[in-house]
Amino acid sequence: MDMRSGDREFPNGDFYSGGVKGLLPNGKGKYAWSDGTIYEGDWDQGKISGKGKLIWSSGAKYEGDFSGGYLHGFGTMTSPDESVYSGAWRMNVRHGLGRKEYSNSDLYDGLWKEGLQDGRGSYSWTNGNRYIGNWKKGKMCERGVMRWANGDLYDGFWLNGFRHGSGVYKFADGCLYYGTWSRGLKDGKGVFYPAGSKQPSLKKWSRSLEYDDTGKFVLSRSASVNVEELRSLNTVTQSLSVKTSAGETTKNSGSVSDRLPDEIRRICDPPRDFTCHGPLSKSARFSGSGQSAGQDRNRIVYEREYMQGVLIRETIMSSVDRSHKIKPPHRPKEVRARSLLTFLRREHNYYLMLNLQLGIRYTVGKITPVPRREVRASDFGKNARTKMFFPRDGSNFTPPHKSVDFSWKDYCPMVFRNLRQMFKLDAAEYMMSICGDDGLTEISSPGKSGSIFYLSHDDRFVIKTLKKSELQVLLRMLPKYYEHVGDHENTLITKFFGVHRITLKWGKKVRFVVMGNMFCTELKIHRRYDLKGSSQGRFTEKIKIQEKTTLKDLDLAYEFHMDKLLREALFKQIYLDCSFLESLNIIDYSLLLGLHFRAPGQLNDILEPPNAMSDQESVSSVDVGLAQELSIPPKGLLLVTHEPNSVNTAPGPHIRGSTLRAFSVGEQEVDLILPGTARLRVQLGVNMPAQAHHKLIEDKEESATIELFEVYDVVVYMGIIDILQEYNTKKKVEHTCKSLQYDPMTISVTEPSIYSKRFVNFLHKVFPEER
Repeated sequence: MDMRSGDREFPNGDFYSGGVKGLLPNGKGKYAWSDGTIYEGDWDQGKISGKGKLIWSSGAKYEGDFSGGYLHGFGTMTSPDESVYSGAWRMNVRHGLGRKEYSNSDLYDGLWKEGLQDGRGSYSWTNGNRYIGNWKKGKMCERGVMRWANGDLYDGFWLNGFRHGSGVYKFADGCLYYGTWSRGLKDGKGVFYPAGSKQPSLKKWSRSLEYDDTGKFVLSRSASVNVEELRSLNTVTQSLSVKTSAGETTKNSGSVSDRLPDEIRRICDPPRDFTCHGPLSKSARFSGSGQSAGQDRNRIVYEREYMQGVLIRETIMSSVDRSHKIKPPHRPKEVRARSLLTFLRREHNYYLMLNLQLGIRYTVGKITPVPRREVRASDFGKNARTKMFFPRDGSNFTPPHKSVDFSWKDYCPMVFRNLRQMFKLDAAEYMMSICGDDGLTEISSPGKSGSIFYLSHDDRFVIKTLKKSELQVLLRMLPKYYEHVGDHENTLITKFFGVHRITLKWGKKVRFVVMGNMFCTELKIHRRYDLKGSSQGRFTEKIKIQEKTTLKDLDLAYEFHMDKLLREALFKQIYLDCSFLESLNIIDYSLLLGLHFRAPGQLNDILEPPNAMSDQESVSSVDVGLAQELSIPPKGLLLVTHEPNSVNTAPGPHIRGSTLRAFSVGEQEVDLILPGTARLRVQLGVNMPAQAHHKLIEDKEESATIELFEVYDVVVYMGIIDILQEYNTKKKVEHTCKSLQYDPMTISVTEPSIYSKRFVNFLHKVFPEER
């Protein structure tokens, strides 16, 4: 068809002037809409494609690349509020490398995804504050550095705009704090180095984010926008199959988000407990008064423990203590030549992880399409096994992979498929959690079993290697276990989701069980305990205790008081679960207890002085997704009537069935409100509120450790674990009796109830009945 130029006025008042092909705009042309919006530039058979300039009636304008009627490629958008974005676009949204200067002169320079900051980027505020690091969905996430105009600097991890995880806070006056944060508040243990003390080097920590320990940022090449580089990276794709007529073109593209995101609309001030760290609390000053006058002050540092930003414990220590060496964040290790021993320890475990993911993906994909049915006796039998060989190069049934050849065996697939459904676990979520691209994390073994543990990337599942004897116990107990968890939806016993075996090409057999992670919770776990009701060897050396150390019976210095009906429901289920384990001759199980502490209400003595805000700073200049460190949550935990639409009711890997009832709320089903934090559904062993009574340590001049509180509000998580040790021989019974301080002569193999009675009696002391 011929190409020509011409003018055309449409009945709705629109006007076009330029090249046409047939009846459609083509080549160079200008289109004016009746509302005042004007486009001038390239057309391709009726679609805006190529380079051009679009001016909306609102005053917004865009100049750059188009494709198929969309802003697509590289271009510059000027909004009515005079904010300017210059960078990459994809189908009307910012996507790729770009630079935006906001109307208040704030500046973001970095990566975008679907219209939001996502990836590596730098944000500068007009008051001199600056953040450089990672972003996700418009919020600061993962690793990043924040430097305030007053010289303070935080280098560490973030989550949804809050400091969250490990980090280092360096004060302008030379003091330094290394510790952990949770949702913007210091939470957990850390070390405070006063100005002038011997401080650890931050070079290794800082180097991973390209800033030096003097506080100067070293922007990588990718952190600054290069216009020509962007043009080469964002060549306009002319072949987008987008059908847009001239009358439906990017006229409405003025709705592209031009506003400053709410999370970074306001200026970020330094946290008030940091800007003026001030004198130590009275308790800490008293503890330091016993130090000799001649002690070298520059060798003194303070180990501190916080709960939601509140200092609860402080210990004087030496700055040369190697146990508190600042470690850089985890980074991918370089590939180096390794010895045979290293190969066996690391490569072997790496192959196991890959093989496990391949096998589970195969198992779940094969069994899920099969129609659900009730299990039969044969589903528990020796023939209820699925086997498959996975050659490295793949086969007709298996994909190629980067591991070694291995054979896969799946035990009782129909049983575990039904169990996963019984636990309300979605098959696709299960597979993606374990077999997704993020992989599994190997974690150190918390016990003496020598087992290898893997954690799914979202913390929902724990995968543990089994001994052959443990596998045999699990398979023998599986019929009764299936019946028990089906009859008792609130059971505290570990949830099992699958049992598998891998045979490597050199003959090594490794058995795995997939379990729910009890500590995948909405709240941070501050303390965790493994309780057996015994005192023999049941303590942890203080030098070995770290934030995530699992403590033992003698380490527990609390007793927990809870609502009458909550406690009754707890012990009713404990009795049922213990009776079930008795019937299987299993007596060496534990109660795994996790505690989330709430900040105490008695704060007047230990609050660090707030920073006096200058007259120039407005109330709105406090936020950028950061909570104030001294935001004091109201005292106490509140039980209210359950509202399903107000809480998360999605089943988790450790979540149990029904919502519990509380005596204090008229025996109604209840939710737990944590003032200023969350509203949570209360279930057995999940989100259970209690008061933890702790024996107060008397202040002594010679003591370097100060305990500041006696009673805490806590949220309790618990479950029964280690249920795969079957004691059915005299030798095993005698060994267990010795470790638990029992007299072997009083115990028969047929009387496993003695263990459960002592176990339950111990728990009655831990959770005493109110009088």
